[in-house]
Parts: sequence; structure tokens; C-alpha cells
Amino acid sequence: MAFAHYLLAVPVEPSPNFPTNPPKPNPSLSSSSSSSISSHCFNLSSSLRPKHSLFSRFRRICHKAKAKPQEPEVTVASDAFTQFKHLLLPITDRNPYLSEGTRQAIATTSALAKKYGADITVVVIDAQQKESLPEHETQLSSIRWHLSEGGLKDYNLLERLGDGNKPTAIIGDVADDLNLDLVVISMEAIHTKHIDANLLAEFIPCPVMLLPL
Repeated sequence: MAFAHYLLAVPVEPSPNFPTNPPKPNPSLSSSSSSSISSHCFNLSSSLRPKHSLFSRFRRICHKAKAKPQEPEVTVASDAFTQFKHLLLPITDRNPYLSEGTRQAIATTSALAKKYGADITVVVIDAQQKESLPEHETQLSSIRWHLSEGGLKDYNLLERLGDGNKPTAIIGDVADDLNLDLVVISMEAIHTKHIDANLLAEFIPCPVMLLPL
């Protein structure tokens, strides 16, 4: 709070009983009086002056009262894209020599696995039974060849054929069972209606990388 000091000039008439020429003050009396007044003023100002220790204590109390900022407990999203340990590559097309989107997904997954030292699980999904797919073995050979071209020799190859579940649900089950870190899917699988994009967030418990054509 700021205090403003104002000087106000007020005219004063001399009192008839007050001498116009007051006697000269006694030097000794003036000296003792001024020293007494000075001493009194010094003591008064000392008593009114704030104690340094009081303010230091107040600052210490305020310092202790400040809440320590807490570290965020939520995992940063970017960390999930730099700590791949296990990748899932779903294949849903029936082309025995693999479509362009599938080849792109294999190349991308292979590059990520090599960069981060991650494992790869490939799951081949089809609504029909294996007996109804005459070129199924040719397709598996094509998958192995493209993985080897990407520099991969060790990987898991699963088949989910004719089990009656939607491909998106199958991908979610495999990702959940194997505790996977990332699913790589080509947008081609979305455009051909093999995978329902609206169900990806519902069934897949990990990040999904959608590759544009």
C-alpha cells in the first residue's frame, strides 16, 4: 500500500500571550534536548524498523510452502514410436505374388525392424479355408522372398484362415496376445474393404501405421 504525504500551508495568527521574540535557547539545554530527542527518535525508528530475521523467516516459510511441480505421469506419445520391440504385419490380399500395397508394407516393416532391432510377426488372414485357396503356398513363398529381400531371416509367420472373424478383430487379437508395439497396414487394405478402418481403434490395442499408396 502506498502512502502519499501532502504539505498544507495554514495561516496562524500569533497568540497575544506568546512572545514575538522568544528568548534564545540555552546551548547546553539545546544540545542535551536534541541528543535526547535524537536518541528517542533513533530508538523509535529502531523499534519500527522491520527485523531482518522476521522477513528471512517469512521468505523461508514461503519458499517451503511452494508446491514442487510434479512430473507428468502420462507416457509421451513420441516415445511409443522410438521403442519398437515387436511389429505386426497383417496380409489380407489374395494375390499370390502380393499387391503393391502389401509389398510396400513388407518393405516398411523390414526397414523398421532393422532400424530398431525389433521382431516381426506376419499374419496371413483370409475368410476362406486353406483348401479353398489353391495358390496359398505361392503366396507364402512370395512373402518369404520379399522379407528376405528386406534383409530379414528370423520372423514369425501365422495363418488365420476361415475362422469366421473379421480381419480387424483378428489383428486386434494377435496384437493383444503377443503384446505388440506397432501394426503396419497399407491403405490398400482399407480401400479394398479387407480391413474396417472404423474398427481399428476399437480392436487394436497398440499404435497403427497406415501406409498411403
